[in-house]
Amino acid sequence: MSKAIQKKAQIVRILVSAGKASPSPPIGPALGARGVKSMDFCKEFNARTAHIEPGVPIPTLITIEPDRTFTFITKTPPTAYFLKKAAGIDKGTGRPGHDWAGSVSLKHVYEIAKIKATDEHLKHLRLEAIASTIVGTARTLGLRVVP
Repeated sequence: MSKAIQKKAQIVRILVSAGKASPSPPIGPALGARGVKSMDFCKEFNARTAHIEPGVPIPTLITIEPDRTFTFITKTPPTAYFLKKAAGIDKGTGRPGHDWAGSVSLKHVYEIAKIKATDEHLKHLRLEAIASTIVGTARTLGLRVVP
């Protein structure tokens, strides 16, 4: 009495620069280990993100089926990316809460919240709730939120 083993789809989370996907690490090894041709993913990803400014980090969820076919979902760039761009800094402070790397306005926070609200996992939240999480991220980067 042997049971047929059902294989599940695997999900790979990866951060890829828009329009710059290539089979080199981290994409190549992550997909190659699961038997997916990384070049197929790269071509499709680059085509789908062609309208976005090149180099913007895009969180991507790749679902790999047992028959080695794949589908993927792209999300909006990370909140930290938007905050750094709004503040005009390259990286946050090493000592958040003690040192300040810069500041962002409340208007910037709500603009970012509107963009993030399009993400599937945030659709059910109010804009104020999303904005408050963005303020928290700003603090961890060492950014002051000014009115």
